[in-house]
Parts: sequence; C-alpha cells; structure tokens
Amino acid sequence: MNETSPPVFPEPGAPVPDFDMAASRGRRVSLSALRGKPFVLYFYPKANTSGCTKEACGFQEALDALGKEGVTVIGVSRDDMPAIEKFADAQGLSFPLASDATGEVTQAYGVWVEKSMYGRTYMGIERATFLVDAQGRLVQAWRKVKVTGHVAAVMKAVNALHAGG
Repeated sequence: MNETSPPVFPEPGAPVPDFDMAASRGRRVSLSALRGKPFVLYFYPKANTSGCTKEACGFQEALDALGKEGVTVIGVSRDDMPAIEKFADAQGLSFPLASDATGEVTQAYGVWVEKSMYGRTYMGIERATFLVDAQGRLVQAWRKVKVTGHVAAVMKAVNALHAGG
C-alpha cells in the first residue's frame, strides 16, 4: 500500500469505527445510541451542492420505506452546523445531518481522500455509504458513489438484510 491510499476499511461483518457527532435540529448521533438498530451512514462532500442535494433528497424520499425496515439514515459532512442546518431546512430533510468538524470520523471511515479537479489536487470527502447492522457491524459499503440509482441500491441491500435476517 502506498502513502496516498486511504485506510483499509473493515470487511463486511467487522465492527465499524465509533462516532459521536452533533447533528441537525439539535441532535447528536453516536454508534452507542444506535446499538440495536441497523442504520445507513452516508458521507457527502458539501451541503447545498447539486449532487449532495440530489442524494439527500433521495434518502428523504426513501425514509418511510427505510423506516419500515427499522433503518435510520444519517448524512455526514465536514460542514459546520450553520451550513448543515441551512441545508436541512432548505431541503426539508428530517433525518440527522451530522457535522464531522474535526475530521475524525471521515478519517476513521477512510473517506477523507485526495481528489482532483481541473488539474488541482486537494483533500475532500469521497461520496460513500455504509450499511451497518444492529450489532454495529458493516453489512455493505459503497465507495465513489454515483448519485443516480444509489438510494435504490441501498434499499435493495436493506431489503436483502431483512430477508436474510
């Protein structure tokens, strides 16, 4: 592995890294509080950008169906809380959007990566989603997510989790 490779994320079945973050509407989200419930933890680069808005709205639209399966959705970015609150309010997002202001969670999940745009390299969040079971173990990870069709793929995995469980 070379120096620019992100940390190796746990294989399916392995425990996911711990987290505890401030979230929209005065909430907190933590791995310990979610124990006993499956959840989707998705990382997005920046609030109020087109791809992130489309992805967030897709999860919002699927919230009832995911909720019927007992699955909680949490979005994570490194934006500060005012930007996150503005985004949540503007899009009518009822699920928690968490602020990883310190970068500890994005590092732990291996989604803080070197990116490139217009010939310039910089560090940023790789769009990624993690489906975690009720015991806090990784079920499935989606890396370098393309927004179109992504929520449907997550829903399919959630349905498979419950069909097999």
